[in-house]
Amino acid sequence: MIEWLAATLLLIGAIWMLIAALGVLRMPDLLTRMHATTKSGVFGAGLMLLGVAFFYMDASVTARVLAIVGFITLTSPVAAHAIGRAGYHTGSKMWEGTLKDDLGADRARAAAKRRGGR
Repeated sequence: MIEWLAATLLLIGAIWMLIAALGVLRMPDLLTRMHATTKSGVFGAGLMLLGVAFFYMDASVTARVLAIVGFITLTSPVAAHAIGRAGYHTGSKMWEGTLKDDLGADRARAAAKRRGGR
């Protein structure tokens, strides 16, 4: 019975990872692609690792799985933020359907300040 639960979690996790990969292919710009990969990728990896923990049913494996899931959950959004910010500041094209650009005003103020204006 545990094998079926582990296999189901692995399969659902793999499907979520496939959704993340399709998001990279289908989304129009860097920011939406990163959103798809970080959300679905973390969830899919977490489900797959949970399946591994159920399959082995060992305290050391479960501890490692929890540590890995915690690490992925903490580092993935931070890395996505850093990549998105770098992409924005290097001039990565935004999708024409983007409604809000919070950093645009900050960039304009910083450019004006560098030119000597206010």
